[in-house]
Amino acid sequence: MSSYTSISSEKLSRLIGTAKAPTLVDVRIDEDFTADPRLIPGAIRHSHLEVQDWAPRLSGQSVVVICQKGQKLSEGTAAWLRCGNIAAEVLEGGHLAWKAAELPTVPADRIPKRDGRGRTVWVTRARPKIDRIACPWLIRRFVDPAAVFLFVTSAEVEAVAERFDATPFDIESVFWSHRGELCTFDVMVREFGLSTPALERLATMVRAADTARLDLSPEAAGLLAASLGLSRMFDDDLEQLSAGMLLYDAFYRWCRDATRETHNWPTSKVKP
Repeated sequence: MSSYTSISSEKLSRLIGTAKAPTLVDVRIDEDFTADPRLIPGAIRHSHLEVQDWAPRLSGQSVVVICQKGQKLSEGTAAWLRCGNIAAEVLEGGHLAWKAAELPTVPADRIPKRDGRGRTVWVTRARPKIDRIACPWLIRRFVDPAAVFLFVTSAEVEAVAERFDATPFDIESVFWSHRGELCTFDVMVREFGLSTPALERLATMVRAADTARLDLSPEAAGLLAASLGLSRMFDDDLEQLSAGMLLYDAFYRWCRDATRETHNWPTSKVKP
């Protein structure tokens, strides 16, 4: 049974992908990480030996610490964090328990290089509609909660990527883009190892709305309408992204938890 300083894989898996997800810190030693270079979605690696150096950056956050077995490294690191008034828990059973539960993990070599502040930086075309809002949502919820997104004119995306050491996406001839019938969101779900039933359902919705194949998903027309409406509401792409995060949070929770739920208007009794 979980204690107040630990969390189960099952409970953590329900938090990942939501706005209330804790910050995840992977403190496995290099030997263990090299043997399995994959991360729990959203986790970032830190050395337990340097906890006093990186801990201040987590001030005010809820943290879950992950080591190989959920023992000494995570226990000690979490204890140090709590000494700094940071709410810190240990993942019960560590990375091995997460794997045993057959929960998704992200291959570390698919995550772009981080900047000096530990963030991944991405760049794409300005005036996003569907794919270019859905992909940032996926990255922030499942890959890098601190990810930075640059929206620039189409002709300058690749040059900005080169000059600012950013990763381009959703443009032609780059890794993170459409492939055949798949849209960029599909590609990211698969390349990041996130092919859960909920995200596959959401990916179908995004693909249908983004490629004008609304027959693929009954919900796609609603996603398309909401996306185009947001694009008319906001001139600032970052403000639109912020609003779109809530939109995709809602669609994801429906895909995960509420696909069988219906809303029936109560019948009224008419007096004779």
